[in-house]
Amino acid sequence: MLAALMFFTRLPWWRLGSPSKKDFQRVVVYFSWVGWFTGLVMALVFFLSAYIFPVWVAIIFALIARLIMTGCLHEDGLADFFDGFGGGVTKERILEIMKDSHIGTYGVIALIMYFMLFVAMIESNPLFDVFYDWQSIGYIALCLFACDPLSKGIAINGVLLLPYARNEETAKSKIVYDALSVGDRLISLSGALLPLLVLSIFVSPFLLLVAIAPIVTTALLVSLMKRRLQGYTGDCCGATFLMSELASQIVVLMVSCHL
Repeated sequence: MLAALMFFTRLPWWRLGSPSKKDFQRVVVYFSWVGWFTGLVMALVFFLSAYIFPVWVAIIFALIARLIMTGCLHEDGLADFFDGFGGGVTKERILEIMKDSHIGTYGVIALIMYFMLFVAMIESNPLFDVFYDWQSIGYIALCLFACDPLSKGIAINGVLLLPYARNEETAKSKIVYDALSVGDRLISLSGALLPLLVLSIFVSPFLLLVAIAPIVTTALLVSLMKRRLQGYTGDCCGATFLMSELASQIVVLMVSCHL
């Protein structure tokens, strides 16, 4: 867990210990549990900011908080993913583009559209048109919290279903994730589903439908990676997480229309 916090965030967790290389090779097991931390911080920032600023400003503050915590790790993956798959034809060319530190047109457009859609999904929630109180703000904050670990836990299925497209020497992080055992999958899945399950019990059972979004999104992206790349990279994992989370927020908006 410490290795996962060090790998997926930029906070000084290294002061608590020095995980081994083997620990870092298993970080994806705890990806969803890291989402508990990043999702909670996002939710708290949104909840507190929404009492002072308009909703769209509050969600931008929440996104900035996560960007600071993660060092834009996932957003870098999203940009590289779109640059690679948008500009490359062969597997070798896609991998070459994705490893390039420069950002291209596809990556810029992907980031702009991602942030615009994410803010729009929250700001246009119909609950804010009827009630702008602690209950409606708290509901959105809880959804922000739940969608983060949910999307991370589902997104790592690319690691389960596909081989790594590079080797350890050419990997950006110099880390190749280990295959997950049955126990590892249960650890990851419990971290992903538990927040959404609790939310559906105390708010609405229809929120369980949110789980469909990252499952479908991840399945489609894994299919694309298998066809074009015959594997996955770390950038693919980051992009899958963000797009799965965005899809989850779309379903949250749809469910909210019927609450």
